[in-house]
Amino acid sequence: MSQNKPMTTSEKLENSGFIAKFTEISVKVGNWVYLRSLRDAFAIILPVFIIAGLGVLFNNTVFTWLFHGDTLTKVQVFGNAITNGSLNVAGLLVAPMIGYTLAKNKNFNNPIAAAAMSLACLMILMPGNVQLGTVASAGAKMATVTGGLSYLNTGTQGMFGGIIVGLVATSIFMKLASFKHLQIHLGDNIPPAVGASFSVLLPALILMSIFAVIAALLQGFFNTDLINLIKTWIQEPLRGFNTNIVGFCVIYTVANFLFTLGIHQTVISGTLMDPLVLVNMNQNMTAYAHHAAHIPNIITTSFVSNYTLIGGSGGTISLIIAILIFSKIKSSKQVASLSLAPGLFNINEPMIFGFPIVFNLPMMIPFVLFPTISSIIGYTATALGWVSRTVVLVPWTTPPLIGPYLSTAGDWRSVILQALIIGLGVLFYLPFMKISERVASVEASEELTQDDK
Repeated sequence: MSQNKPMTTSEKLENSGFIAKFTEISVKVGNWVYLRSLRDAFAIILPVFIIAGLGVLFNNTVFTWLFHGDTLTKVQVFGNAITNGSLNVAGLLVAPMIGYTLAKNKNFNNPIAAAAMSLACLMILMPGNVQLGTVASAGAKMATVTGGLSYLNTGTQGMFGGIIVGLVATSIFMKLASFKHLQIHLGDNIPPAVGASFSVLLPALILMSIFAVIAALLQGFFNTDLINLIKTWIQEPLRGFNTNIVGFCVIYTVANFLFTLGIHQTVISGTLMDPLVLVNMNQNMTAYAHHAAHIPNIITTSFVSNYTLIGGSGGTISLIIAILIFSKIKSSKQVASLSLAPGLFNINEPMIFGFPIVFNLPMMIPFVLFPTISSIIGYTATALGWVSRTVVLVPWTTPPLIGPYLSTAGDWRSVILQALIIGLGVLFYLPFMKISERVASVEASEELTQDDK
């Protein structure tokens, strides 16, 4: 019996030098401590934004069906209060969470202090004047109120500022805290919490002084603030590229390709895309909560769930349906049957690694391409007004057909659109599924023949 078996297609791909190098680079990018900390921070506060979405949904859909007039106004205080505790303080939530996760990921011994410093530095840079306008008379007048914070700065528009400040302030703080001559030691007879606080007192003083000088220079000489600068020069250009349909499709194409190599797509999309589409989602929820005439963004967190990741990465709910209806291979049907229940909740690792899609060339092609096609269809339909823009953040585990209805506040057209996309996906996956099964059958036959020699 020969010991030299021919390599399968999967093994040839896995042993490719280009694939190995690309994989190595992608893993390094995804595991970069700053990007990983961003991902961890948003995972911590995501439940807050999901609850915010439910508050918006109740206020603008459920309550409007049940109540009218003054009664409606009174019960809508419920949703408004949730908005004030979530969307309207999004920037204030992000900064300390990023400070905490970055400090923890860098094994800093006092991550709570890092979180506190991140929030303190963000507040130092936050403009403390609020301009109020009145149009009671023919000439509009503006009044400046000092000592107040605007939800425009603490809310969704301040999220990116919170990200930048959280990363920068924590990095400087940890560096300063590493200098032994800046540490104050009160001895061993004091409570540990008190000792830990005093050990970072001087680093905290220096850090806050640095940010106070920056705030004073910007306000005194340029009549602006860092939050506004970040929004104008960093947040909007970056968000504009990543969340337009071209940049969006490029990022998700690369992310899905990585998944076919065994690297979870969130390595790329979770770090480069999720924070930005969440900003868009929060802006839409805020606009909808305030009954704005125009909902600003098409590509949001819920858009991704509705039209890009239907049943999980690659839109594999369509593949599961294709296998269950058209496949004649018993093993394929078994994998699809086992993957159906988790697939209905957008969990598709059983399909990706069990069918498999990973290092399976025929299946890699539709897995990478179909989400781009479905995203373009969803984007076009939304841009043309055929379906409503998403205004409610629903959990990513919400089953297909239910998610679009909830996230668009009850637009049945979005349900039909997603159903059509799923059907298109079945047709798109079908020929590649047949090819994959045939390749697997041929390779199995060759292996049996080789064993018999």
